[in-house]
Amino acid sequence: MKDLAPLKRALISVSDKTGLIDLAKALAARKIVLISTGGTARALREAGLEVQDVADVTGFPEMMDGRVKTLHPAVHGGLLAQRDNPAHTGAMSAHGIAPIDLLVVNLYPFAETVARGADYADAVENIDIGGPAMIRAAAKNHAFVTVVTDPADYIPLLSELDAQDGRTRQQFRKTLAQRAFAHTAAYDAAVSTWMAEALGEHAPRRRAFAGTLAQLLRYGENPHQTAAFYRDGSYRPGVATATQHQGKELSYNNINDTDAAFELVSEFLPADGPACAIIKHANPCGVARGATLAEAYARAHDCDRTSAYGGIVALNMKLDLETAQAITEIFTEVVIAPAADQAAIDHFASRKNLRLLTTKGLPNPARRGVGFRQVAGGFLVQDHDVGQITGGDLTVVTRRAPDAREIEDLLFAWKVAKHVKSNAIVYAKGLATVGIGAGQMSRVDSTRIAAQKAQDMAQMLGLEPAPVEGSVVASDAFFPFADGLLTAAEAGATAVIQPGGSVRDDEVIRAADYAGLAMVFTGMRHFRH
Repeated sequence: MKDLAPLKRALISVSDKTGLIDLAKALAARKIVLISTGGTARALREAGLEVQDVADVTGFPEMMDGRVKTLHPAVHGGLLAQRDNPAHTGAMSAHGIAPIDLLVVNLYPFAETVARGADYADAVENIDIGGPAMIRAAAKNHAFVTVVTDPADYIPLLSELDAQDGRTRQQFRKTLAQRAFAHTAAYDAAVSTWMAEALGEHAPRRRAFAGTLAQLLRYGENPHQTAAFYRDGSYRPGVATATQHQGKELSYNNINDTDAAFELVSEFLPADGPACAIIKHANPCGVARGATLAEAYARAHDCDRTSAYGGIVALNMKLDLETAQAITEIFTEVVIAPAADQAAIDHFASRKNLRLLTTKGLPNPARRGVGFRQVAGGFLVQDHDVGQITGGDLTVVTRRAPDAREIEDLLFAWKVAKHVKSNAIVYAKGLATVGIGAGQMSRVDSTRIAAQKAQDMAQMLGLEPAPVEGSVVASDAFFPFADGLLTAAEAGATAVIQPGGSVRDDEVIRAADYAGLAMVFTGMRHFRH
């Protein structure tokens, strides 16, 4: 493979015109002939640049509403010809095909079109055909051709030309070729995923995932693991789309925990009042609503002050100064909110180890898409858990029905339990968690741990009786035996929400009646592994 390849002719056709004019002027100044199409050619001419139309190169006009313009041997022969192969150069000479040394192409904005709610026909029209074909041709022939698909590579390209006297090195072309193939692969993945959804195909025969590098991470979950963070282009408000106002770069664990926190707090609509979730190791250690955001934070913090230290705080509305001041009373890794007052931003400014993220909105808990998890030799794919329960979905199975206050707390606890690792147990009272048990192999152990944490916090805060007395309890899956439910009753819980569905439901219901508990079934499980 030849190391240095000169650039004499460039074909430029871009939808994203960021940096286009500066690049084209720099190429023209280096005596590189510019070839272009449609809107790109028009933009270049308006900037005073001399441009040759692709139609003049091919001898055919653009046709079929622009669907056919670059799919021609004069273009693809110029991109694919091996310059050191006599048969290729002979064919070029015989058919009047000139080499194209540089291809600058990015594709129709398909993902953006879908994101803005385009109908099926409009989405199909934004599937690029000629662009991917040219990109793949140029990338395959990177021994001779330089291909650029990202405006972020314009300056590196010009620096390479300056350093190599108007030529590019083999390693530089290889790097750009890899990025080009990744670009078309991601594009095709977006199209195929959209089409599967449009067809209602929940398990298409082939499935592809793609992302764009957002950040190289210092390491993964542990220092000996390499890691990186990618954006998938879904435009869902959250850590991937947030603005970071201050603090050092987020770590792998920060990103994972922040996502868990924000997804949890998004279960509580701002219209229903302020809410706060505090997360540690992807599990909530406190969640609460309040009359003010500061009150919601304080009540969430009081669920487990020990675990909240060094945690992630997620808020469902604009961060204000009062709440910011309360948060900085202990060490906090990340705060994420839809927005923040300038006074709150200024207050955080002196905390160099605190990261503040704002997202311009909350994710919709009823619509999230799919997630995947790798296993040896493959990966698992499932819809995200968007299941929600209202009071009308509850089935009372005990002699005593829960009262209005208990129902409100039961529904609150159920939303939190959805975001706790199984086996999950959540005690709640007055729209605040008072004890959380997560990730245990036995549900009765989770019940005991949550109750013990509630008792420990009551002792720390000097509360008598402990808030767990008179609380409600949510279980993410059914109680397989009555022991877990009776443990909750002994701790002071008065009402229970659980899916039901155990072969021992009757036994568990009898135990609830014996203990004087009210219990409702949801018919929906929220396992979270």
